[in-house]
Amino acid sequence: MVKDSDIFQLAPSARILTPDAAGAACLQHCLREQASFRSSPLSDTPLQEKTGNPQRVFCESSGSSGTPKLIRRSPASWRESFDINGKLFGISSRDTYAVLGHLGHSLSLFAAVEALHLGCGLAILSGQTPARQALALRQYGATVLYATPSQLRLVISADPSPFAMTKNVICGGGTLDSALRKELANCFPAAKMVEFFGASETSFISLSDDQTPPGSVGRPYPGVELRIGNGCAVGETGEIWVKSPYLFEGYEEGSSALTNWDGGFLSVGEMGQMDSDGYLYLRGRRSRMVTVADQNVFPEAIETVLLAQEGVEAAVVLALADPRRGHRIVAVVQGSAGEAELRRACRAALGDAAVPREIRRLAQMPLLPAGKPDLQRLQAMWMERSI
Repeated sequence: MVKDSDIFQLAPSARILTPDAAGAACLQHCLREQASFRSSPLSDTPLQEKTGNPQRVFCESSGSSGTPKLIRRSPASWRESFDINGKLFGISSRDTYAVLGHLGHSLSLFAAVEALHLGCGLAILSGQTPARQALALRQYGATVLYATPSQLRLVISADPSPFAMTKNVICGGGTLDSALRKELANCFPAAKMVEFFGASETSFISLSDDQTPPGSVGRPYPGVELRIGNGCAVGETGEIWVKSPYLFEGYEEGSSALTNWDGGFLSVGEMGQMDSDGYLYLRGRRSRMVTVADQNVFPEAIETVLLAQEGVEAAVVLALADPRRGHRIVAVVQGSAGEAELRRACRAALGDAAVPREIRRLAQMPLLPAGKPDLQRLQAMWMERSI
């Protein structure tokens, strides 16, 4: 006999306010019929029903730096956090969710299923310009907004006037730098600003808010146990291992050498450290770590420094092969910040090995459907000198 916790629920009060949005009809059908469904961020059809029992959700990874993989998870692994979020963020059936990305992106799909499980309204605003998304947020009275930093930056750039009705902005898929946080505080004056760190394989790992120290991604999400390396001391960098009820079952298609199990703990190759107060600090993905003059350098750490500088709207760091130094660090920046100031900031925060040797500018950073920078495209553009 199938237990309620083994399937997704469609609450009687749930309502999709944008029934013509891509994937909306399929999602509603699959939840009502307790059918499995598959999402894809690289397809014009972001959601499709998938045959087979018991019910499962299959999420295709965004493929930001490698071949996409198909992630399989049980309904319970998401449902465990729906009620937690409802209590943490004070959500009731009177609320209206909005997602800016399409349902092929696991962040948007998670938020959409959560909204319908909690009996809320749901506005799927993918495929619209940032200006039209801003207008729709007001028209639908969105009180809960799930988005990536890039999506948020585009919306408030298109319409910087306050969104007074929004009470929760829940951000994942990237880092909210200090400048963007200030802008969002002005544009969403009544909203609780929540940033979470996680992955498609792990779901939530940590949560941060306005009390979180600069540079940290917060403390473990409720129900999450973290371990750094194989018993690393406080402040020591190591691989981040996660144990929680929210972990995926495995890969339905594809694989990753970075994804490993150790008992009930899972690692997806992220490196970090924890302080004595339990706050988690990321260094970067093990796969992106490079050596520069025999020093380990994490491009993500450099990106965080660049994004914290005034006049930087987006930044991506690339590591190019260098026969003498191992790698040469370069950066692509969107914004008006001066190169000398950016280099000084990187040197002061991370040392000489982390200073970009060359900085090129783009008017608009190429993004994947998930709202993350397209690293492969940027690497190709750099080599082609089309930046």
